[in-house]
Amino acid sequence: MRRPVTVFAAVLLAASPAALSAAHAAAITGAGSSFAAPIYEAWGAAGRSASGVTVNYQSVGSSAGQNQILAGTVDFGASDAPMDPAKLEKGALFQFPTVMGGIVPVVNIPGVAPGKLRLTGEVLAGIYAGDIASWNDPKITALNPGVTLPDLPIATVHRADGSGTTFVFTSYLAGASQAWHDGAGAGSSIAWPGGVGARGNDGVAASVRNTEGGIGYVEYAYASRNHMTTVQLKDKAGDFVTANLDSFSRAAAAADWKGASNFAVDLLDTAGKGAWPIVSATYVLVPKQPKDAAQGAAVRKFFGWAFDHGDGIARGLDYVVLPAAVKTSIRAAW
Repeated sequence: MRRPVTVFAAVLLAASPAALSAAHAAAITGAGSSFAAPIYEAWGAAGRSASGVTVNYQSVGSSAGQNQILAGTVDFGASDAPMDPAKLEKGALFQFPTVMGGIVPVVNIPGVAPGKLRLTGEVLAGIYAGDIASWNDPKITALNPGVTLPDLPIATVHRADGSGTTFVFTSYLAGASQAWHDGAGAGSSIAWPGGVGARGNDGVAASVRNTEGGIGYVEYAYASRNHMTTVQLKDKAGDFVTANLDSFSRAAAAADWKGASNFAVDLLDTAGKGAWPIVSATYVLVPKQPKDAAQGAAVRKFFGWAFDHGDGIARGLDYVVLPAAVKTSIRAAW
């Protein structure tokens, strides 16, 4: 039996009858993460009749999502990069995760089958830094005995827009390589050492597909649905791991949820055996004191419905759902 939504119900009951009536037939707007767009659109479609809330979501990137909620132009912002605590406090915003997923490198190398190429975080950083420029470089061939790698230039592709996916990916590179940490560093938008930029997951994917020797990074659900060639990565235990829901779930299970401030849990290179090393939660940002009480109630109602009824939909879209205890903590904090 599912746990009753006691805190959400109490908040809604505390609202005025007029606010509740408006929320019942409300239309709410959200903007931000392209990583989260499929699940918010699916939850919105599935829950419209049950929750009475219509969701209009704009996939404009995490940086834009943070900026729009700070500006008050949307009812909720969405970001794969947790907001800086000082910004959260200044903007009087509440941040919580909704689902988790993996970021995966995708490649276009003639003759290399999906899931066969092995890379490490340090080698991946060397590739994006331009220090490893050919697919038959000794640092790559040493990781791939028995795999024929061509003498083909590596063409790196990165996000051109401010992106939470980029924040997660570059944070992983910075943790795996001191040279990357001290050089390009991590962020939603950085000064890339080279390569070409493309907007959104679809832009990165299209560029990789159209470029022999190409490599890029996209969220797993996108790679899976579009049958892209992914790689194996070495985990913290030293084993090579395939990107899938099981390896993402292992990363989530090994994370320190209780020690996460503002629910900004670190899911990168966790110690879980077989854990995919580039996993992230995606976050929603809402005003603690919304200017429109009815809109605030509608946002709570929508995500309350999603937490209770949306796990199957999330798994069907290749996301990892939040542990029940984390959902309970979010409701208590809200």
